[in-house]
Amino acid sequence: MEPQPALPSEERVSAALRSVDDPEVGMNIVDLGLVYRVDITPERVRVELTMTTPACPMGDLITDNARRAVAAALPQDLAIEVVLVWEPPWTPDRMSESARQTFGWPR
Repeated sequence: MEPQPALPSEERVSAALRSVDDPEVGMNIVDLGLVYRVDITPERVRVELTMTTPACPMGDLITDNARRAVAAALPQDLAIEVVLVWEPPWTPDRMSESARQTFGWPR
């Protein structure tokens, strides 16, 4: 029986997602708090992310860029699924401390 390859870590997926910027604000989607969940199984990596508002015109672009970034960082035999979700609604509380400081928002 062949040993199963090690699953990619959530940190590796998050590092790939950090390369994806929201072009409207020039900051990565992880620090903006847009990534809600990363689920890793032997067959696939599923990323759930959101936008700051459902009216965001960058949703498709950001989703496609996230899918490409994760696919480039992981073994090719894994399916990559990036899904936009709207619950719970995004709030600035999801942003990293450095993102809040960049925008001048207090904790």
